[in-house]
Amino acid sequence: MKVSFWTSSALTGPQPRLGFVDELRAFRSDESGVLAKPMIMILVLMFALGGLGMDLVRMERDRTNLQYTLDRAVLAAADLDQPLDPEAVVIDYMSKSGLGEYTTVVVPEVSPTAKRVKASVDTEFTAGWMNSIFYEDYMRNPDTYELEPITLPLLASSTAVESIGNVEISLVLDVSGSMRNNNRLVNLKRAAKEFVQTMDDNTEDGKMSISIVPYSTQVSMPAAFLDEMRVSDEHSYSNCINFDGSDFNTTGLNLSREYERTMHFSVWDYYDYRDEDEHVRQPTCASDADNPERTALLMSDNVAQLQSYIDAFVDSENTSIDLGMKWGTALLDPSVQPIIATLANDANPNQSIEARYANRPVSYQDTETLKVIVMMTDGQNTAQYYIKDDYREGLTPVWYNSEENVYSTYDPNRYGSDKYYWHQTGQWEDHPYGNGTYQETYCDGNEYYGRCYYGSWKKRTVEEPGEALQLSYADLFAETSLRYLYRDLFGDWMSNASWYWYNRLYSYVGDSTKDSRTLAVCDAAKEKGIVVFTIGFEAPWRGQQVLQACASSASHYYDVDGLEISDAFASIASAIRQLRLTE
Repeated sequence: MKVSFWTSSALTGPQPRLGFVDELRAFRSDESGVLAKPMIMILVLMFALGGLGMDLVRMERDRTNLQYTLDRAVLAAADLDQPLDPEAVVIDYMSKSGLGEYTTVVVPEVSPTAKRVKASVDTEFTAGWMNSIFYEDYMRNPDTYELEPITLPLLASSTAVESIGNVEISLVLDVSGSMRNNNRLVNLKRAAKEFVQTMDDNTEDGKMSISIVPYSTQVSMPAAFLDEMRVSDEHSYSNCINFDGSDFNTTGLNLSREYERTMHFSVWDYYDYRDEDEHVRQPTCASDADNPERTALLMSDNVAQLQSYIDAFVDSENTSIDLGMKWGTALLDPSVQPIIATLANDANPNQSIEARYANRPVSYQDTETLKVIVMMTDGQNTAQYYIKDDYREGLTPVWYNSEENVYSTYDPNRYGSDKYYWHQTGQWEDHPYGNGTYQETYCDGNEYYGRCYYGSWKKRTVEEPGEALQLSYADLFAETSLRYLYRDLFGDWMSNASWYWYNRLYSYVGDSTKDSRTLAVCDAAKEKGIVVFTIGFEAPWRGQQVLQACASSASHYYDVDGLEISDAFASIASAIRQLRLTE
């Protein structure tokens, strides 16, 4: 069954109207649309902040561009090679970058060895969004509204300094025999002298010291330097050191240990110089007396002295890049400072270094001092010869009579009592010539082509002139080349056995070992903060590989030919002049 429901006012009567108070209560209770106004306010605030942010971003963009341009401008103006007026350079940079409308204040300070340029811009940035808001107010009330653009301060300042502060430089230069080819030594001399002049022109007196380390098979040091070290005393003919392999793992020297002195000998020369009282030519370690141009020059800024020294270079012998680098780093290492202090002491009668360098080499922690090695070679590591221990000290089987200029050689293994070979007569006797008598056969008539006419052969006792002295190994090797010994003194009676005797005298360090030593000392130098420049001057491939690995970076290595070596040294001189942004 269907039931219907309905209502009617006829039964309930008319509905009463709400009173005013009730309407207020209803309005108060009604929550629809309550967030509209706050949301509008928040949106307006967000737009305002967004517009302000846009102005700030634009201002920072302009400031960054201004600062970048100003930095480049002062760097160019502070360049010591820049001939133009610093202020003109800065203004020109600003103009060409589209910033010429800004007023730029330039304060230059120029001296022969340094240039400092400070530039600043103090201007205003016009805020675009904020001004657009207030511009609408201005348009609505143009008669009463005073329009002043809203601006923000826009500031930029930059200072650049180019100068050479304290600099310690080791020039490690190859003077081996191959440098005579293609005018290499001539070109090196020119380039190195120009480098010295450039460095001096751009450095205040007393702030730069240059040590020059010429190297070939060995590196010869001043006698006074080695006198301050503990070095073996087998001889005093020359002043080189045989470093151990571990010595190349460090930059400095250990002044508390004893180093082995290199013997004075030659494996290349063929002659004997004892009668002339001269030393062998082309010795492994050059003596200061015979070859002063091959003895390292320590800490100087005297251009005339340095250039004269470079001019005297003579090419000779093999190539030991490792030894050149070892001494180059040692002369920058604080471990040798006590030696330098002694050599720079005004009270020292043998003073060889100016007193102002007495505190050098300075500590690696001295941030005001730049330490630089410039190492150059035209080749690659080759054999480094040394005398074996059994032949470094003691007496030899060789006797020498200086008055008669004759040798006597002793053979302990010869049968009988006649064990001394007289080289001038080719006979065996029981004593060295000059220390006794001998029986001489003579013709008491006329001797002609080995025959005695109008007489007979007789014998007589002859007193030997002069005195034979037994030579030490150090004295023998210093004036008689090893090849002369095996070819003549021992070859006269040893025959082929002299070659085996000769090869027992000395040994050598090979090229691969020396390459490893070079890289070890290069790494040690770079770890200490020493800047290493290397120059491959028409060098072969293997030498180039060592040089590239030795340099501080790829940009610190130069591969040059011919006259390009001057460009390399000029580039290095420019790089040493430190450009720094200071503010």
